[in-house]
Amino acid sequence: MNRFLSLFLILVALVTAQDTTGIATITGRVLQADLSAASGLKVCAQEVNRCDTTKEDGTFRIVDVRSGLYTLVVTMANQVQLKATQVEARAGVESSLVVTLPKIDGVEQSITVSDAVFLPPEEVKNSGYLVGQREIFKSAGALQDVSRYIQTLPGIAIGSDDFRNDIIVRGGSPLENLFIVDNIEIPNINAFANFASAGGTVSLLDAALIQDVTFLTGGYPAPFINRTSGVLQIAQREGDREKFRGRATLGFAGAGTILEGPINKGKGSWIVSARRSFLDLFTDNIGFGGVPVAYTYNAKAVYDLSPRDRVWVANLSGNDRIRLGAAEGNDSSNGELNNLDIRYNGWRAATGFNWQRLFGERGVGLLGVTNSEARIRSTVKDLVRLGIPPASQSAAQQIAGAPTVFSENSSEGESTIKYDLTAYVAGLDKVQLGGSYKIFRLSYQTASPLGEDTPFSVVPGVNRFDVRTSFNAYQSGAYFQNTRNVGKRLNVTWGGRFDNYQYLGSTRFSPRAGVSYRLNDRMSLRGSYGTYYQQPFFQFLAVFPQNRGLVPWRADHFVGGFNATLSPTVRMTVEVYQKDYKDYPVSSQFPTLSLANVGDTFDVSSILFPLTSAGRGRVRGFEVFVEKRFSEKWFGQANFARQQARQGGLDGIRRPASFEYPYIFNAVGGYRLNPKWEFSVRAAYLMGRPFTPFNVAESTRQRRPIFDLNQVNAQRLPDYFRLDVRVDRNLKVWGKPLLLFFGAQNVTNRRNVAGFGWNRRTNNQLVNEQLGIFPNIGLDWRF
Repeated sequence: MNRFLSLFLILVALVTAQDTTGIATITGRVLQADLSAASGLKVCAQEVNRCDTTKEDGTFRIVDVRSGLYTLVVTMANQVQLKATQVEARAGVESSLVVTLPKIDGVEQSITVSDAVFLPPEEVKNSGYLVGQREIFKSAGALQDVSRYIQTLPGIAIGSDDFRNDIIVRGGSPLENLFIVDNIEIPNINAFANFASAGGTVSLLDAALIQDVTFLTGGYPAPFINRTSGVLQIAQREGDREKFRGRATLGFAGAGTILEGPINKGKGSWIVSARRSFLDLFTDNIGFGGVPVAYTYNAKAVYDLSPRDRVWVANLSGNDRIRLGAAEGNDSSNGELNNLDIRYNGWRAATGFNWQRLFGERGVGLLGVTNSEARIRSTVKDLVRLGIPPASQSAAQQIAGAPTVFSENSSEGESTIKYDLTAYVAGLDKVQLGGSYKIFRLSYQTASPLGEDTPFSVVPGVNRFDVRTSFNAYQSGAYFQNTRNVGKRLNVTWGGRFDNYQYLGSTRFSPRAGVSYRLNDRMSLRGSYGTYYQQPFFQFLAVFPQNRGLVPWRADHFVGGFNATLSPTVRMTVEVYQKDYKDYPVSSQFPTLSLANVGDTFDVSSILFPLTSAGRGRVRGFEVFVEKRFSEKWFGQANFARQQARQGGLDGIRRPASFEYPYIFNAVGGYRLNPKWEFSVRAAYLMGRPFTPFNVAESTRQRRPIFDLNQVNAQRLPDYFRLDVRVDRNLKVWGKPLLLFFGAQNVTNRRNVAGFGWNRRTNNQLVNEQLGIFPNIGLDWRF
């Protein structure tokens, strides 16, 4: 009988940050047949001949392997080699195995692979969450949008509107999140986005191309730059290296096609996706004066130049347009949107080339060259700015006679060259270092000729501007990080980064550190600290001259936690955290207004105002998270968060922040009834967010919204609750698998309140409601 390894292999999809060099690590433990530790054995990934020797407790760590399938070879003390069937290593995700050796006379050729177990990460000590493609693609309420699924994770909340997919991390502004796709830093991964926001309505990413998503919500390590709340890393999958395949899809983002296939007999692969929205083919008005039209494109090609050299190119792009506002047949007294005429046209693209090189036995480098471009053209007309038009006028006549209150024809470009190196050095263990250089190309033609009727001022038409400027800016950075074991139970990560913000004339050093202490094989205590800086978006800096005097704002993260593996597929975490903000941009005119309280809006002109770096704030809270990874029949996760967020304006008074939800509860799960039927459900509860009531007397007198500045964020909206469901039916058409799905968001049709507005035609306060029941129907056919 051949001496193959018969074992219990526990394959772990570890919750860890995707490594900055895009490589994988295979870790694990080898046990004897009696479950005692097997020390002194050589364990190798055969295809790349990368090995490690098991320690006294049987643990091993094979580092710096590329994504792919590997055969594990265990060399016994008598030099007999035992082989396991292939194990998958995935880029940026750490896979861990528990290998149980059989008695020699009982060796079989079979192999048992159990479901996923969750272990603590090495570099990321706290607040890291790994999301698979299945969860995004199949979960109720996610609409196959990665950002909407992320909203179900601990401490994450929606913005002010269900229609948007903003990510609110631990009470921070949605402007504070970093997006990375296949080592490409992308300013915004969404369609219908503007330069002064980080969200949109739908993702540019096709969920069917996603392999892994890592989301970091605090205390993240030194490689990550220029964001103060969260890091969203996305690894797209490779195309099929064996044969040509295709898929046809239909869903919330539109109808599309995915094609993929091999390059040069399997040395590489390619995959492309193209989608288009389709509602405009049936109607020109879905209730708000128009229909969104979006095209999105994703592509990736990978090629192995040699066993040590891999290159890949990835592209993410899209163009979109929409018209909102007054239209024939709309009730002009129902909602402020019918007092406007908004026209938007956007285009964005990001492309990156990466060269990954394995060095010797324990080192890897990644060179990345990326470029992103975006252009936005938009106009806003205000039909009641100069007075209420006669009821006899048609919508077209009102639009023709209305003044343009905001216009934009602007572009932003960003080119980056970066290099990341991971190596294992005697006496230091794992060392990571790298650097980047960015060139920004900015061109703004933005105007607000009549000024803004901001609700913070009783004086109308403030802050008029007409910006026509083009300029370049530069940013450079470098980091160092070391992770090592101190004894058998303690693991320490420490490091820092320097960043130079040329446009602001500022240089900053950001220390980072973290520790984990293993209580036993299933439980650990963890802690992390980091200082993070972020430059205000260039559009904020360019509009008013005084904004050039801003400095990067700062956030200090303090995180502590407890991790437990409850079973091979279930883990639990408990975390406490605090974020301290300093030098946050705040209004120099309105003492209560901070940029920390804005960002989740399509109304760009309302968040462009003179700023000064004088804001301070603090967010603190705790989170409990339990997750069951998919195995056989079901998956699910539930979490509860308690938070307190306070932000101060120029007056120095720390008030409840606009993105503070004191209590957040999320639950997501799915169940496979049989090979033909599956269903999933999501429930979300958020305690009402703060809002500022109107000064009714002054608002009525001026026929526009004006806040009561004695009650800034002093009241709360009603609590938010939403229940989503989805049912999947699997069948075959012409011998090819077809998935049909149908369901709905907010199946109870609860009237959740987004906020309050002021209708200037009827001169009274109105309630802005979130989405009611919203159908979700689609298909996925593989051919």
